[in-house]
Amino acid sequence: MTTIQNLSRRGFLQGAAGLTLGLALPGVGLAARPGAAAASFEPTPFLRIGADNTVTVISKHLEMGQGTYTGLATIVAEELDAAWAQVKVEGAPADARRYKNLAFGAQGTGGSTAMANSWGQMRETGATARAMLVSAAAKRWQVPAAEITVAEGVLRHAASGRQATFGELAEAASREAVPTTITLKDPKDFRLIGRRAPRKDSAAKTDGSAQFTQDVHLPGMLVAVVAHAPRFGGQVKAFDASRAKAVKGVVDVVAIPGGVAVLARDTWSARKGRDALGVEWDDSAAFKLGSDEILARYRELAARPGLVARSDGDTAGAFAGAARVVSASYDFPYLAHAAMEPMNCVVQRTDDGLEVWNGEQFQTVDQATLAAMFGLPPEKVKINMLYAGGSFGRRACTQSDYLREAAAIVKASGTRAPVKLVWMREDDMKAGYYRPLFHHRIEAALDADGSIRGWRHRLVGQSIIAGSAFEPAMVKNGIDAVSVEGAANLPYAIPNLQVELHTPTDIKVPVLWWRSVGSTHTAYSTETFLDRLAAESKQDPVALRLKLLGKHPRHTAVLRLAAEKAGWGQPLAAGKPGERRGRGVAVHESFHSFVAQVAEVTVKADGSVKVDRIVSAVDCGLAINPDNVRAQVEGSVGFALSAALHGEITLKDGVVEQGNFGDYAPIRIDEMPKVEVHIVQSAENPTGIGEPGVPPVAPAVANAIAAATGKWLTRLPFQADALKA
Repeated sequence: MTTIQNLSRRGFLQGAAGLTLGLALPGVGLAARPGAAAASFEPTPFLRIGADNTVTVISKHLEMGQGTYTGLATIVAEELDAAWAQVKVEGAPADARRYKNLAFGAQGTGGSTAMANSWGQMRETGATARAMLVSAAAKRWQVPAAEITVAEGVLRHAASGRQATFGELAEAASREAVPTTITLKDPKDFRLIGRRAPRKDSAAKTDGSAQFTQDVHLPGMLVAVVAHAPRFGGQVKAFDASRAKAVKGVVDVVAIPGGVAVLARDTWSARKGRDALGVEWDDSAAFKLGSDEILARYRELAARPGLVARSDGDTAGAFAGAARVVSASYDFPYLAHAAMEPMNCVVQRTDDGLEVWNGEQFQTVDQATLAAMFGLPPEKVKINMLYAGGSFGRRACTQSDYLREAAAIVKASGTRAPVKLVWMREDDMKAGYYRPLFHHRIEAALDADGSIRGWRHRLVGQSIIAGSAFEPAMVKNGIDAVSVEGAANLPYAIPNLQVELHTPTDIKVPVLWWRSVGSTHTAYSTETFLDRLAAESKQDPVALRLKLLGKHPRHTAVLRLAAEKAGWGQPLAAGKPGERRGRGVAVHESFHSFVAQVAEVTVKADGSVKVDRIVSAVDCGLAINPDNVRAQVEGSVGFALSAALHGEITLKDGVVEQGNFGDYAPIRIDEMPKVEVHIVQSAENPTGIGEPGVPPVAPAVANAIAAATGKWLTRLPFQADALKA
């Protein structure tokens, strides 16, 4: 058992930089929420127990398909000893004092932090509520608290035969003092954590009652669709609103920064009005380079030293004395997030300020942005967090772009009606934010026996962080931490290692974090290059990694497990005539979780690739919901393969060439491989799982392709022409 004392100074009451959260805040904790039923029991900002026996967990994190609601509910229900069926979840309001992400110092969801930064808070919330319910029952029944048991939402006193539900005791418990000492369960007594539990969002998403932004319908609501500038930085020069206003249902047409918005009574009318617009664009300050021109610039930069992100030993000396030098260059394209639900939100001016409804991922940033636009204090911007149909980082925009756009429409139109901004898929593809295009160059200095004596890695790409509110914390000495993650913390024991970064500032394509961020490209370059070195020195790729990972036991454990479960070293079944088959491996740490993957592929004579099987081994600390861990890794495989096999956003003369899934294709069901997920049993605190399954997929597949064909792929997505027999 774990005892927590002095709650006002421990656990969920402490935020980043010593800021106090939770119960220590005046007016938070036992004070009822506005409009809450008098009989409800709210021991912390994260829990409400009603007289109807409903246990409501308040999630400070967005549910966008990654299982956050289920995970947080599991932790609370475990310590509370609630019945799973009585637990429900609702999104928290925008209030960073109470609902700050402890990893960010602001309210928001991202970086696979939801479980990791809420683990202590949710456990203590459940244990605190349980203790107060027990205390209330002990007083009511006049029995020692130690004689009361709690199970499945019912408190019992065996000797007297008395029992009561949480709901029956809620009001009495709300009058109990918050304990200064609580006892957490010993993990061996867990009955929910570590076991399968039905997801809390599945039923609503199945029967259609789940509320996404597109489901919001308010009295008098207008729908806005925007004609965006075809080039980044383009502005409206002139437009003819008459044709749009001639469309039945169109109410207004207004110019906003970077576009023209059409407001109508419904989405279809707004879209028809937008399509009827005649807009003349001013591209004098717009970005006009194409992808090939950008890459050419990046390759020139990669030929010169950059800012040093990591330097171990004497790299120059290692290369000067090398028996052999091996090098490779890698190109990674821009990528769209392409979530199933494109960007949208509802904004309304109220007598008190502003109200927003959306799948909200970045409450503090968005609240401050909208407040500044309307001259309001942030607390006057009320944000209702709904479900989101995916994000992959897109809804956590550092510039609050689509929320800012909706607010600009409200301001320009002067309407007091609620306005729902709806982006079509083409808006999402052509006017959105992207995973940055990157170029890498890696060189290795080898001894005569093939040992790696030196490693030099040079990266060129745009900064996601520069110019955002995160720059002071995440850009040090000119190095954007997310640009080099996965490269600057390379775990392999190489005595002389240097990582350098070039960050061009004249490329004006809007960029943003994309599921697993910098590791999306650094894992590919480092893991495929290491396999290449294994081939050069005639070493087994798994054996070489194990030799270099001596100081990294968690990397080693997942690598061994994946190799064992995949049958590493055993021959693959032969393919059909003309087919070549291969097996490859990759291992990577991201967001404090460790994932190794083994891929099996078939390469046909025409160069097309079929990924047959992916075996994953995962160490994400204690697996709160193992079924969700498996689901997230399976989803990561599909997401990563979409990018590796097909994903590419290209620019020509500054204009994005892709517009929908016809030319930016996700993998189809017949392309999805068999996926096996093996979870390392761990007593470590939970870490992330929404993103760490992505980085090793593409390099494991590429290494399998190389094993089958002898060809090393240094450009994504894979090019079939390069693999023809």
